[in-house]
Amino acid sequence: MPIEVQLQHIKKTFGHFQASNDVNFAVEKGRLIGLLGPSGSGKTTILRMIAGLEQPDSGDILIGGRRVNDVPAGKRGIGFVFQNYALFRHMTVRENIAFGLKVQKAPAAQIRARVDKLIELVGLKEFGGRYPMQLSGGQRQRVAFARALAPEPELLLLDEPFAAIDAKVRKELRGWLRRTIHQLGVTSIFVTHDQDEAVEVADDIVILERGHVEQMGTPVEIYQQPRTPFVANFIGEAMHIPDYTIFKGFENGTTEGAHEGILRPEFLEIGANDHEMRLPLASEDGIVRGVYFRGSNAEIDVEVKGQLLKGTRSLEKTPLHEGDQAKVFIHRIYSFAGGRTQILENRAKQVDSVVI
Repeated sequence: MPIEVQLQHIKKTFGHFQASNDVNFAVEKGRLIGLLGPSGSGKTTILRMIAGLEQPDSGDILIGGRRVNDVPAGKRGIGFVFQNYALFRHMTVRENIAFGLKVQKAPAAQIRARVDKLIELVGLKEFGGRYPMQLSGGQRQRVAFARALAPEPELLLLDEPFAAIDAKVRKELRGWLRRTIHQLGVTSIFVTHDQDEAVEVADDIVILERGHVEQMGTPVEIYQQPRTPFVANFIGEAMHIPDYTIFKGFENGTTEGAHEGILRPEFLEIGANDHEMRLPLASEDGIVRGVYFRGSNAEIDVEVKGQLLKGTRSLEKTPLHEGDQAKVFIHRIYSFAGGRTQILENRAKQVDSVVI
């Protein structure tokens, strides 16, 4: 696929704050990219620099192979969707969608045809004559999306597009946005601090921390193969383990020095007794410290060797209660050796495979 957007060695400071520190990444044409990171990681600054609303101190921004550092925002061929909708309150839905085309002085017939197409695309055909205050938050965001698409931009930028919408509607809009962008084939970049949102919507995710790109990849790659300790901690539900060599199957470690690691709930198998465990001799003894109903399963807090671990357990199995003894098998751990992450599998599984 051809590259649509490329950032090369982008640096940007605000006073003493380094918002972007040698940022490099490329976006393929037609892909939907999520910029994900904690507050202050530089996500919105990157989006604004691509849009032309901020200028980088150094480095190059290329859109469609063209360097756009000195190109005004209005001439970059970009559509922008803001988190607060930024709709014109005195204009109807149709008038809001048509605004960009009128600024371009497009013929009236072309404007009418484009608005008709977009208003149907976003599912608001019956609301064309309404004003923004007569719409729900989700409907307003759909109008903002249609307005940004009206001039047929090469690139669509979305700054936390679901932030002002309640949780249930936000989840519905995620799927709708992904389907619609793929249907249109427009290259899109959106900012979010919500990892569930990024994983559900994006084709690729760029993880940012303190103005630096920690990792870029598909949601599956980011989740299953985090390259740095920060990514391993940030993505998913992480439990920090000061020394993983205290657990069976990981006793000797793989490197000298510190043996810090990360556990995730899905790395644990929690049983009520030995009979429930495939590898009972390699399992740890634990005490249940908390049980929480999560709808499809039970979330279990279990203390093992002084370390509080968190896992899940099927509701079809014998219920566990606070204070019960339990068995815990740790399938794998992320190690932090040398500042990079490494997946360590429990050695008991390797032995078991050989026996089988």
